[in-house]
Amino acid sequence: MKFRSIIFFSVGCFLISIFCLLSSCKKDTLITDSSAKLSFSTDTLRFDTAFTQIGTAVYSFRVHNTHNQPINISRAYLPGNNGKKTFFDMNIDGYTGNDLKNIEIPANDSIYVFVRVTIDPNLPLSASPYVINEDLVFETNGNTQKVVLEAWGQDANYIPSKSSNGKVAVLSGNGQEVVWGDSKPYVIYGILLLDNVKLTLPAGTRIHVHGGLAKNDSLGGRYNDGIIYVFPTAKLNVKGTKEKPVIFEGDRLEDDFKEESGQWGGIILGAGSTDNVFEYATIKNSIIGIRVDSAASMNIKNSKIYNIAGNGIQASHAQIYGENCLIYNCSSDALRIVYGGNYEFNYCTMVSYGQDAIALKFSNTICYDQFCNNFRTNPLVTRFNNCIFFGSKVDQIDISNKLQDSKPQEIDYQFNNCVFRIREILTQGNYQNFLSKTQNCIQGTSLDRLFVKPDNDDYHLDSLSIADGKAIPYPNINVDLENVNRDAVKPDVGCFERIK
Repeated sequence: MKFRSIIFFSVGCFLISIFCLLSSCKKDTLITDSSAKLSFSTDTLRFDTAFTQIGTAVYSFRVHNTHNQPINISRAYLPGNNGKKTFFDMNIDGYTGNDLKNIEIPANDSIYVFVRVTIDPNLPLSASPYVINEDLVFETNGNTQKVVLEAWGQDANYIPSKSSNGKVAVLSGNGQEVVWGDSKPYVIYGILLLDNVKLTLPAGTRIHVHGGLAKNDSLGGRYNDGIIYVFPTAKLNVKGTKEKPVIFEGDRLEDDFKEESGQWGGIILGAGSTDNVFEYATIKNSIIGIRVDSAASMNIKNSKIYNIAGNGIQASHAQIYGENCLIYNCSSDALRIVYGGNYEFNYCTMVSYGQDAIALKFSNTICYDQFCNNFRTNPLVTRFNNCIFFGSKVDQIDISNKLQDSKPQEIDYQFNNCVFRIREILTQGNYQNFLSKTQNCIQGTSLDRLFVKPDNDDYHLDSLSIADGKAIPYPNINVDLENVNRDAVKPDVGCFERIK
């Protein structure tokens, strides 16, 4: 009996051991709940290297499974950059390839992802842009998650650093002048604040601003990145030439992007920033061209502002002198003035073709609500000489004075030897006497010959242009935007003098 008990016990232990062994070999059940997601050691993998020649770099991050069951990554892949060949290669948990499937992470465990980038900075910008952004995509339980891969495709000066997207950085010179004179372009990444410094940009300087949506809770959440902001203690001194203009634009110069508006925030001359200078500057593809805030001042000559998602120049209670400037392709007004100030523009061309906007809008008012029931005013003085305001809409000039009945003198405007398109302003509203504040001006229509080919953004004057020879000479303005000598007796209206 005792012997039988021992045999029974031994057989029982054997069966139990087999059961335990089988149980230990059986895989835990995969978690398939759609709420179960991966977590990552970073949301953006930045390759903090600016290559001066062809090279590679390898960085890594970890993918965590924080759940009590294993999880399966059904697919991890690099889709490339807008359908183009990717700059990156990856290895996930020992598996190499740019499109991997069925990678399992044990419960409460993690795996490494190694990513290699290969850069040839000698390639043209169309093939190797300044800032390269691609997504590494993970698909798990019907969820799609991504880690952004970010690298630098050209040898450039990255200001303030190559990891400042969504951040604010300050350039200070302790009251001194700082000159960006490097022949390599400058790539501004994030928001750059100029404080207690005079930043001079010599002829030929190229500024590329990386824009796009960014997130910073201290700045109110999500906003459009890529802004140059000038504090009251700072000045921006742009000193281009006709042969070597200073260019401000986005950092996407591929064919699909090089003429696209709204790529970066714009230039803001903050309240009280004075003596800012733009000579032979080109500002393009931003949300706002230049914003000039209260009590700020700017002198802008021989400059172009175009392909703007908002206003070309937006001014509020500011002081601006403009000469030989061309502003076009703005989704909002080419020049918009609010809340008064002092302004003079000579030999400028401001046009708005194919846009639901106009060339010029000015007001002594700033509104604080949608219907402008709550507002403030400041006196406005404007002088426009030898300028063109033209476009698709029948009225290319709009004037607004909330105190027209009690203080009509708060807006003091004058147009001399200008060409403009207006119609309804003469029969509706408060400025039906608009022409009384003009002298030797031409009221054009859509049937008049004016520009060579405005539908191709060629705003040189046509051989039969109504602006030909209709300007008044200014002794100190002897050349046009392209350094062509102006006629000493009968110069042309606008920024271009027609070569006869």
